[in-house]
Amino acid sequence: MATLTHSARTGRPPTTRREPWTERGDAVKGRRPVAGPGEVETGGRSVAYLRTLVQALPVLLIIAGVCYDLLTPPPFTAVPFFTVAPLIAAPLSTFANTLRTGVVSVAALSLLHIRGDFDAGAATEVATAAAVAVLALAINRLVRRSDQRLASAREIAEAAQRAVLPEPAERIGGLDIAARYEAAQADAFIGGDLYAVQDTPHGVRLIVGDVRGKGMGAVAAVAVLIGAFREAAEQEATLEAVAQRLERALVREAARRGGLEAFEGFTTAVLAEIPHADAVVRLVHRGHPGPLLLYGDGSLDTLKDEDPALPLGMGELGPWPDRAQEVPFPGGATLLFYTDGVTEARDRHGVFFDPADRLAGRTFHGPRALLATLVEEVVRHTGVGGATDDMALLAVRRP
Repeated sequence: MATLTHSARTGRPPTTRREPWTERGDAVKGRRPVAGPGEVETGGRSVAYLRTLVQALPVLLIIAGVCYDLLTPPPFTAVPFFTVAPLIAAPLSTFANTLRTGVVSVAALSLLHIRGDFDAGAATEVATAAAVAVLALAINRLVRRSDQRLASAREIAEAAQRAVLPEPAERIGGLDIAARYEAAQADAFIGGDLYAVQDTPHGVRLIVGDVRGKGMGAVAAVAVLIGAFREAAEQEATLEAVAQRLERALVREAARRGGLEAFEGFTTAVLAEIPHADAVVRLVHRGHPGPLLLYGDGSLDTLKDEDPALPLGMGELGPWPDRAQEVPFPGGATLLFYTDGVTEARDRHGVFFDPADRLAGRTFHGPRALLATLVEEVVRHTGVGGATDDMALLAVRRP
């Protein structure tokens, strides 16, 4: 039987209870409050002010150049101000704004020299400013093309993510469902974490897992596992048989790819089956973090298996058979599945994130509110550096 932090069958609360929290993040004694709307808006305004300042920098440089030239003796030149202005505008502004900045810079420098002696040195400075303005236009074109290619690549990656790892429906088999994928790398859409939910004649079956490795090899393994799961979930009578089908599929994929993957390719996973008629959940652990079972009163259990089988793809290394563990899943309770990107998230002191500790004593209106709060807590825990691994989150609530 799965290990519980307190008795799930009797519903008795743990010996130490925290005051209930809500998903709104109301502060209680001894815990940091969730950032309120005012704090978020303040951070957003700060970013907006900084962006406005950066965009206005070329104009400020031209004004500074004019003032510098008017207030200093003739030997001092303001050419650096007028040449830097279009170069700064090039990667930050449109082609038209960059052109205007270059024209104003050259015109301002020319007028400053015309009011004095327009000698050979002055002509050289104006020509230099004009050449830099033309260079800025070329840089702007290159940057815009790079941005377009990057945007196209992001759209392709996002489409691949939706194809390989589609977001499940909000309601499947009478259960409320929410899923979320958080990439550790900014603007990344795809990785080696996976989840899938499917309504079958045997109940609602799901999988959450994490493929060893990164890049397209991990994505290929995710595609193989998701495809094998959807087929096996419909056809196999038991959850143990589903796990064995996934094992064989991953072994075939590793053999096909050959090399190091044939010996070290594996996937940690937890499979679950929620029968339509019974208020229970059956779990098969394959080296993956156990899910949390959150009750409507704010208490929770950590569902761990005392004797889990090896990760998928490593079944031939040990005799551990798959054994489905059955745990009560009452109405109003929510199952939270996650990958090790959550539990391995560290703060600046190297302390790992503990989702059970952060979520205990809190209640949530639904799965989406739960996942939003969990992501917010991980971001707060990791701080500026952010998470170093992707996070796949899946929440299932029995109404």
